[in-house]
Amino acid sequence: MMNLKKLSFPLSGCLVSLLFGVAVYAFWLFVHPEYLSFHEQYQLFLTTPDYFLGDISVAGGLADYLSEFLVQFFYYPAAGATIMAVLFVIVRRLVWRMMNQRCYLLSFIPSLLLIWAMGDESVLLSYTAALIIVLCCALLTGKRWIWADILIVPLLYWAAGPMAWLYVALRIFSIGKKALLLLVYMPLAQFAMYHFFMQQWPLSMVMIEGLNYYRVPLHPDILLLIIPLAILFLIIVTSWEKVRSLSPSVSVPVSLVLLVIPLAGIFLLAFDADRTELLKQDYLIRSERWDELISRAEKKTVKTAFWSNSVNLALSQRGQLADRMFEFYQSGGDALVMPMVRDCISDLPSAEAFYRLGMVNSALRYFFDVQESVLNFKKSGRCEQRIAECLIINGKYDIARKHLDLLSQTLFYRSWAEKAIGCLGDETKIGNHRQWGRIRQYRYKNDFLFNYNEKDKMFGQLFLTNKENKMALQYFLGELLLKGDAEGFVQYLPLARLYGGYVTMPRGYQDAMRCIQSRGDIQDSPYAEYARRMTAQTMKGGGDVQVH
Repeated sequence: MMNLKKLSFPLSGCLVSLLFGVAVYAFWLFVHPEYLSFHEQYQLFLTTPDYFLGDISVAGGLADYLSEFLVQFFYYPAAGATIMAVLFVIVRRLVWRMMNQRCYLLSFIPSLLLIWAMGDESVLLSYTAALIIVLCCALLTGKRWIWADILIVPLLYWAAGPMAWLYVALRIFSIGKKALLLLVYMPLAQFAMYHFFMQQWPLSMVMIEGLNYYRVPLHPDILLLIIPLAILFLIIVTSWEKVRSLSPSVSVPVSLVLLVIPLAGIFLLAFDADRTELLKQDYLIRSERWDELISRAEKKTVKTAFWSNSVNLALSQRGQLADRMFEFYQSGGDALVMPMVRDCISDLPSAEAFYRLGMVNSALRYFFDVQESVLNFKKSGRCEQRIAECLIINGKYDIARKHLDLLSQTLFYRSWAEKAIGCLGDETKIGNHRQWGRIRQYRYKNDFLFNYNEKDKMFGQLFLTNKENKMALQYFLGELLLKGDAEGFVQYLPLARLYGGYVTMPRGYQDAMRCIQSRGDIQDSPYAEYARRMTAQTMKGGGDVQVH
C-alpha cells in the first residue's frame, strides 16, 4: 500500500512551488506589466541563422540568445508573466536540489533576489538564463571529479558568461582541493578568449560583469554579484551538520526571517515609484490606453517633462487638452514635446506626439535616435515599426521595405509587416488606412528646418496646413500658454471658436483668459498657479516663462 507520509512533503512542496509560480505570474502581469513591455520593445529577435551566430559570437551569447527568444513573447504580457513564473520556479527548484533538498524555505531566497534585481529595468533576462545554465551543469556533474571540466569550463563560460565562476566555486565545494586547479584555469581561459575574440570589450565586463547581463555597459547592479554569492552561501551552510540537525521549530522561523530580507527589498527598494510610474505611462501610450493614463495621472504626479508629455498626449487623444491641460503638472516650455535627449526612453512620448500631430519627419528622427540610444546595440521592434510607418506616410517605399523586411523575420511583427508590404506603392490603400491616411493629410507639404524654441510657430503652421487637425490647434494654443505669450494666445484664440468644434469655449481657455485679464491676480486658477510657479523659477534663473 502507498505510504502517504512519504508523499506528503513532496506534495506540499509542489503545492508551495505552484503557489509561488502563481504569485510571480500575478506580480508581473497585474503589478508590473510595464517591465515586460519595456524589455520586449528594446530587442528585435530575428528567426535567422545570422542572428543566432551574431549572438553566440561572444561569451554569454547562448544565454543571451535563449533569453531574447523568450523575451519576444513578452509582446503579450500574459505570456511574459508565465515565462517569468516558470523561470523563477526553475531557479528555486535547482537551488533546492543543490542544497540536497534541505531547508526548503531558504531555496526561495535566490528567486526573490532575482525579482529584486529585475526592479532595475536594465537587468536583462540573460542573467537568469545564464544562472539556470550554470546550475543545471553543476547539478549534472555532481561530486565526481572529471577531466572533462577542462573542456566544460571554457564552453560554459562561452555559453553563460562570467556566471561560470559560480560553477567553478560549486565544483571546488563539491570535490575539494582537486578542483582548485580551476581557479587558475578559469581566468586563463577567459583571458585567452578575450585576447583572441573580444578585445573590443572592457576587460572587467569580460572577466566578471558579463557582456549580456546588464543593458548599460560598465554600470552593473550590485545585486548581480550578490545573487551567485548568496546561492553559494546557502549551499555551503545547508551542508553543515549542525544546520541539518536543527529541528523544524528552529529552522522554519529562521528561514522565514531570512526570507523577509529579499521580500522587503522587492517591495521597498526594487521598484522606484517615480521611475515605475514613467514606465507605466510609456506602456499605456504604446497600448493606447489613454483613459487609464489620465486616471493614473489624477492620482500621482511625477514632476518631469516626460510625465507632462505623456499626460498631455493622452489628454489630446481624448479631446480634453484644451479643458484640462493646466489641471495637471506642466514642466514648462518642454511640457508638450521635449528637446531631444540621448537615451532610449525619454524621447518616446514626444516622438509619439509628433507622429500623431503629423510632424512625420520629427517623429522619424526621434524614433531613430531612440533606437540608436539602446546601449546594448539591439534593435527595437516598437521603433522599427514606427520608423517604417513614417517612411510609408512620406512615400519612401524602398527604404520602408528594408525595415519591413527586417520585421517580417520576427514572430510577432511578421503579420503586421506583411500587410504593410502589401500597401507599399498603393496610394489608395494608404489613403484609406485609419491612421496613415489621416497623418498624410496632416503633415507639412514642404520640407524645411525649424528651431525647437519656435515650436508654437510649427504647431500653428501645421494647423494651417490642414484645419481639421484639432490636435495641432490644441498644441499651438497650449504652447503659447506654456511660454506665457498672452498676446499671441488672445490673438489666435478665435481659431478655437472657428475650428475647434467646441459648443462652448473650453474651460482651460476661459481660465487662461481670466488669468491674463487679471494679470495673474486670481485665486483657484490652474493657469495662474502655473504662471506663478514659472515666474518664480524665472526669478531664480531656472525658467523663461511668465505671463505678460
